[in-house]
Amino acid sequence: MSVLSMLRTEEDTTVEKDGRTAVIDIGSNSIRLVVFDGHGRLPAFLFNEKVMVGLGARRDESGALEDDAIADAMEILRRFRSLANAMNVTDMRAVATAAVREASNGGELIRQLDKIGISVRLLSGEDEAKLAAMGVLSAIPGAEGLVGDLGGGSLELARVADGEVKECASFPLGVLRIAELRGSGKKGALKRAIAKALKSADWTAKCAGQPFYLVGGSWRALARVDMQRTKFPLPIVHHYTMQPERAAKLVRLLARIDKLKLSCVPSMASQRIPHLPDGAAILSQLVKQIGLGELVVSAYGLREGLLYERLDTDTRKIDPLIAATREEGERQGRFPEHGDLLNRWIAPLFTDESDTDKRIRLAACLLADTGWRAHPEFRAERGLEMALHGNWVGIESNGRGKMAQALFTNFGGGVGVVEELVNLCSTKELEQAARWGLAMRFGQRLSGGVAEPLELSNVAIEDGRLILSLDKGDAELYSQPVAKRHRQLADAFGKEPEMRLT
Repeated sequence: MSVLSMLRTEEDTTVEKDGRTAVIDIGSNSIRLVVFDGHGRLPAFLFNEKVMVGLGARRDESGALEDDAIADAMEILRRFRSLANAMNVTDMRAVATAAVREASNGGELIRQLDKIGISVRLLSGEDEAKLAAMGVLSAIPGAEGLVGDLGGGSLELARVADGEVKECASFPLGVLRIAELRGSGKKGALKRAIAKALKSADWTAKCAGQPFYLVGGSWRALARVDMQRTKFPLPIVHHYTMQPERAAKLVRLLARIDKLKLSCVPSMASQRIPHLPDGAAILSQLVKQIGLGELVVSAYGLREGLLYERLDTDTRKIDPLIAATREEGERQGRFPEHGDLLNRWIAPLFTDESDTDKRIRLAACLLADTGWRAHPEFRAERGLEMALHGNWVGIESNGRGKMAQALFTNFGGGVGVVEELVNLCSTKELEQAARWGLAMRFGQRLSGGVAEPLELSNVAIEDGRLILSLDKGDAELYSQPVAKRHRQLADAFGKEPEMRLT
């Protein structure tokens, strides 16, 4: 499916607001509550709380969860139930993974939860793998390659292709277990364990050279270390990309770095630090043994996959970036459907662009009228902030940079390349994005933000001229401020401005 095939019209992407959904994830390391507000394809994160309980490491010699571990879990889960009720959650979904699945008394914990009104779905390893992969597809449309979800008790792998989850597998190779394996003193034990796992899942060979999508707190924490080390300009871990050789470099780095330095990494949970070397070791072995390509971090995983699996096929096809920016534009803008109309109006000036750039341009246009409430002196900065730090998915850092430049220029920041964006995009890309912003700015000045002037006019480039065509009856719309922006846009293209009456 091409990127453009996912760009729906405003009628296609209009979605009804659903009630609030709560997901409780009882994992080997942590127990988490996430409350989502709104439509499942575009879930807003209303509340997110995680408690590191470590169920996977709190079992007795018989393999049963210790009594105090169950008591701690129940205390947390009673709180989560109360919070969900107070937040008027209409759909509660609770799942348990490896720690509960493998404990001899895991069923007892599930029965206790059922008595207090929390019905738990006990996931198999393959269920975990599939749901994690669905979460990735939800946030990264068109993902192709291998998804890996590293938890405390297990490692799940799933292949994604053609918008679907293909083969899945689960292995007892979580960070809690790897620590025991590496501590056994047997040289090469981890390498052999992963080789054995991959031999049983020989379909992973199909993913050689393809992206590896990283899911799970341990790998997100590992990515934050790399972001700090490389001075990555954005603090957003979702869709952060590393080259495959970074995995081995992180293994070497973590072997010698002072643990106090790791605690200074932004957003680094202290409970994750002890597991970083093991997370890096697992990643490095997977990269080497499969021959994986670039490493892409996904902040979406199992919990978001639970929402995605219930959506119908048409809803899944909605582009999350376009739908989210459209919703934001309608919420903050002055005039309905302004962004879609503006994008169609300026499109004839950018006919040679890739599908990817057309998609980012549309997203920028959908946000083009969201700055009007801000103080005029700070609208350009608002555009930068919205693009760079907005809670968007389905967009890489390069796309955020282009959108930021376009909105900066659109909101009056000027045509010059924004210095802080040069580490995200090439100068050529930013210059093109600035032209998007000038075209958006021109269309808004001409129309005042309303539909009719844009519907009854058009722009085009012909024979060295950038032409605005107006009906004779609308000639009065072409005032001095409009002419000024026409000239600015034409100059950016190296053309002469012309106003043509028809």
